[in-house]
Amino acid sequence: MSVVAAAPSESAEPPAPSPARRGSAPWRSHLLVAFVALALATYVTGSLWRDPIGRGLAENLGDQAFFEWLLGYGVYTLGHGADPFYTWLLNAPLGVNLAANTSITVYTTLFAPLTFLAGPQVSFVTILTLNLAGSAFAWYLFLQRFLVQHRAAAMLGGLFCGFAPGFVSHANGHLNWTAGWVAPVILWWVLRLREPGRWLRHGLILGVLIAVGFSIAAEGLFFTALACGIFVLVWSLVPATRAEARAAAPTMLAGLGVTAVTAALLLSYPLYMHFGGPRTFTGTGFDQSYFAEDIAAYFQYSTLSVAGWLGHGSELAPNQTEQTSYFGVPLMVLSVVAAVSLWRRAAPGRRSTVAAVSAVGLVFMVLSWGPKARFDKETTDVALPYEWLRHLPLFDSALPARLALVVVGVIGILLALTADRLASRPHLRARTLTVWAAGFAVALVPLLPLPLPTKPRAVEPAFLADGIWRDYVSEDGVMTTLPFATTDTQDGQRWQAYAMARSGKQFRMPGGYFLGPGGPNGTGRMGAPARYTDWMFFQAGYYGTVKAITDADRRQAREDFAFWGVEAVFLPEEITGSHTTLFRSAVETSATSLLGEPERVGGVLLWRIRPGIDPIDRDGG
Repeated sequence: MSVVAAAPSESAEPPAPSPARRGSAPWRSHLLVAFVALALATYVTGSLWRDPIGRGLAENLGDQAFFEWLLGYGVYTLGHGADPFYTWLLNAPLGVNLAANTSITVYTTLFAPLTFLAGPQVSFVTILTLNLAGSAFAWYLFLQRFLVQHRAAAMLGGLFCGFAPGFVSHANGHLNWTAGWVAPVILWWVLRLREPGRWLRHGLILGVLIAVGFSIAAEGLFFTALACGIFVLVWSLVPATRAEARAAAPTMLAGLGVTAVTAALLLSYPLYMHFGGPRTFTGTGFDQSYFAEDIAAYFQYSTLSVAGWLGHGSELAPNQTEQTSYFGVPLMVLSVVAAVSLWRRAAPGRRSTVAAVSAVGLVFMVLSWGPKARFDKETTDVALPYEWLRHLPLFDSALPARLALVVVGVIGILLALTADRLASRPHLRARTLTVWAAGFAVALVPLLPLPLPTKPRAVEPAFLADGIWRDYVSEDGVMTTLPFATTDTQDGQRWQAYAMARSGKQFRMPGGYFLGPGGPNGTGRMGAPARYTDWMFFQAGYYGTVKAITDADRRQAREDFAFWGVEAVFLPEEITGSHTTLFRSAVETSATSLLGEPERVGGVLLWRIRPGIDPIDRDGG
């Protein structure tokens, strides 16, 4: 198989040996890589591990709250037989289409016991840690199985893929994008489809894996499929491997047919909900031009790297969670030199692999730049290929900058192949090896990750933690924190998650942080469109604005509370803003002026609401 290595007759380079020829006790190497990957992942997430209850990710409390909510909903789903792809607990009374969001259904189900026992906070940091470690380990296994002879080379490539700046950046809240292990696992079984006589078995396995990948990271799965298509197309067109591709095509196509049928059966309901279910939408809730990679970002360093710690970090990305390339000049140069060196010295079969891998990297790099070229924050009028793709299905829902994460895998493969070639030539001059070693060090050491920054967040009040709220709200009744839950004011959503994780009676809440309909031209938007009353409380909490309340405001609030079916609102002693300090006193003043004096119970100020009656008029205006 020339995808794996050249045949002995084609080159002096030896083919990648089978596991039996790699030496005894491969499990020792596997354990070492697994230990290193887990240790590094724990180091990156260590600040969360020290206090998962009282601290959250400083750069992205909103997404962390959303994923914690999903984990709590996983317990609720299993305990109440609820629909995992649609919920009525958020955005009352309309609900939320979770299939159109990132539902991570496999994770919420598998980790439900841990979530029930330890809470969504612990499940969140556990999955985040395992995602980073598992990504590095999965890439290591893939590289040593299909592409390299020396496990040290596979380890180098695997650790880079698992802890590249883009994936560490997405560890600021994204349980979907840190699941980088999905790509090598899918690639593993795509390559195995061509094995004679096993297309049915391998097609079934790949179909199941695609269903799993869709439930965890649908956008990442789309990128992986696109990368596979580009690789196979280029590899099949290169003269050296054209005949091999033609011979493998029948078996490959048969396996892909089984894969398609299996995945379609398993995903029929979630796909229906995603594309045609209630409260779905087209496109995305984000601006694709804004969430595109700055060309200069490829040559800069992430703020969460050693180089960033030394003062060389760049902030060209929309936020610290979206620093998806940030490879630095040395690594970009090393990658080009590695690709050229491999091409010049490889046998024809291996050269096809290098060409196909490089083509994938080039295509995804250009696509990641988005519809219009932008360099060092200056957007130009130069239209790029994504401009012609952005309105096509699937492309219209993707954020271009994240396509750079595929380039991570390409660079990891080139690094592993180069290291393997050097290790396979013991007679290379010491000077040559020294130059390559220095190049690797200069390129990779500045990219070593830093721990994720965290900050305190408001602890769940006893009113919720001790179940006191059940005395004030009916079964499946509606209750909300003040201010209402949004991406910027996320306490209420995560506290509902903790309540769901404890099972039993639950409450619904208006608003929340999610993607839903309501954007221009049928596209999505973040959260529900604001009504008068929740916007008033948001302005009070976020900007400190205190409005002089009149009966006209009370009538509007009465209408809003009736629409939501709210039975109670509460204000805890401490509230946390995702990106700024919130003005609690302004919220309390606004609520008291609108609703009257509150009750004090379980560490919160509580206002009971009779839908359609409260708040009552006071000034006759």
